[in-house]
Amino acid sequence: MGLPAAVRDRVVAVHRGSALPERLRFYDGWAARYEQDVAALEYRAPHLAAASLAFAFPAPHAEARLLDVACGTGLVARELHRRGFRCLHGVDGSAGMLERARSTGLYQELRLCVLGRDPLPLPTEHYDAVTLVGALGEGQVPSTVLPELLRVTKPGGFLCLTTRSNPSNLRYKAELEVALGQLERSGAWQKLLAQEVEYWERAVTEEESTQGNGYISGVVYIYQKCPVPHLEEG
Repeated sequence: MGLPAAVRDRVVAVHRGSALPERLRFYDGWAARYEQDVAALEYRAPHLAAASLAFAFPAPHAEARLLDVACGTGLVARELHRRGFRCLHGVDGSAGMLERARSTGLYQELRLCVLGRDPLPLPTEHYDAVTLVGALGEGQVPSTVLPELLRVTKPGGFLCLTTRSNPSNLRYKAELEVALGQLERSGAWQKLLAQEVEYWERAVTEEESTQGNGYISGVVYIYQKCPVPHLEEG
């Protein structure tokens, strides 16, 4: 597939089912190489997610308070900052990743939080938008975190989520979309976008290539939390 073997091995390892302490140690150890590895993968999720959120989000961006969940080293924050977002908070379960994120200087606040085990250490209805990019997948963050993301989002606020569509993630993606649909039918949020993207990142094996083109595909979802404010006429 043209990728260095070490990069392939690390990407495969992160999606493999493993105990939580082992997974967190892996991310701590991966932090120093993470951005180099995802560049080799041609990983487009941060760019695609930030562009989609910026398009949906009413101006002015600079006044909005955003939460970057599973923020990693800050790739999503860089893309959001380029689009005018300035008030960025982040959470991640890896202290090593948070250290890298802190070094960017893009976040006003960063907190350690293990998603799926701990509630977000943040106030209810506090954020104008919440992103969770790259971590909704097999062996990573469970889809049961969705209500917690909604809790910290303001009514009328936006949620930007992504997942992959490669073969080994299809079971997780199906479960995620069931959970997304249940929340929509309950009136918790409304779907604004579900955009399939063919060239999401390079595949690590031929079997994982979604269309046999050497890449996997993925999806960007944008939801708006209900109740959505009504615009004043006139």
